[in-house]
Amino acid sequence: MSDTKVILAIAKKTIETESAAISNLADLLTDEFSQAVNCIASTKGRVIVSGVGKSAIIASKIVATLNSTGTPAIFMHAADAIHGDLGTVQENDVVICISNSGNTPEIKMLVPLIKRGDNKLIAMTGNLESFLASEADFVLNTFVAKEACPNNLAPTTSTTAQMVIGDALAISLLEIKGFTSKDFAKYHPGGALGKRLYLTVSDIVRNNLKPVVDVNTGVKEAIVEISQKMLGVTAVTDKGRLVGIITDGDIRRMLNKYDNISGLIARDIMTSNPKTIAVDVLAIEALELMQNNGISQLLGVDGNKYVGVVHLHNLINEGIL
Repeated sequence: MSDTKVILAIAKKTIETESAAISNLADLLTDEFSQAVNCIASTKGRVIVSGVGKSAIIASKIVATLNSTGTPAIFMHAADAIHGDLGTVQENDVVICISNSGNTPEIKMLVPLIKRGDNKLIAMTGNLESFLASEADFVLNTFVAKEACPNNLAPTTSTTAQMVIGDALAISLLEIKGFTSKDFAKYHPGGALGKRLYLTVSDIVRNNLKPVVDVNTGVKEAIVEISQKMLGVTAVTDKGRLVGIITDGDIRRMLNKYDNISGLIARDIMTSNPKTIAVDVLAIEALELMQNNGISQLLGVDGNKYVGVVHLHNLINEGIL
């Protein structure tokens, strides 16, 4: 077993090596980066990202990031491309080829085929003197002084640099296209993240029972309504107009205050001017309002009309909290 200090020292050195390389990338950016971004943004086609080996894995990740941020992209393995998959590249598509050396056999075979199709070619390489760089329309420099591997062989720092430049491309495209959180929600409908971006109060309220009593309803009946609707609360209305709320807390305070509750009505124990939220807003806003006011329920309204209740437990169950 290796010593803990030795292992931590190796890990720290790896992180510091890659961190320094990433920091240096900012100084390697040129006008060609912005030209590449504008080329992608203006194309009527897609972005085809290709590579070999570890660069192919990074290419696949870049494709995923582009797709999720509004830029249609497809991964094409460089080796497969020269054995039948070149048909992936269609007219107006922009091709990004990723290769640290820029001189791998697959890249040397693929690039002329891409150029023959008159597609714009963006090179992502750490070797500006390479075949790939010389043939590309735009070159994105991912040069790193050394790999984190002690033998300077295993692609580590170089692939990290490729991924960072890929992220820089995706975010640049996102911003110049005006890609918003609503757009983001279209591509991320699943999971907690998606729900934060698209789930509304209405989506929750309509699945809950709707507790409501009149101001003149007896307290016993109000308690039954709260119990039956299972939300720990009931709205109080006067001729259909929302005027108050009765919570479990109001019931406890009433029991502490009165020995005899038989003559009490909803108006006597309700809290006036209850906290409400419009049902067309995002559910995440309901959570923020609850947290800011230290409450666990809100009454959903559509204009002046009471619609139903959103409970903190609903938001927890939806994975928003």
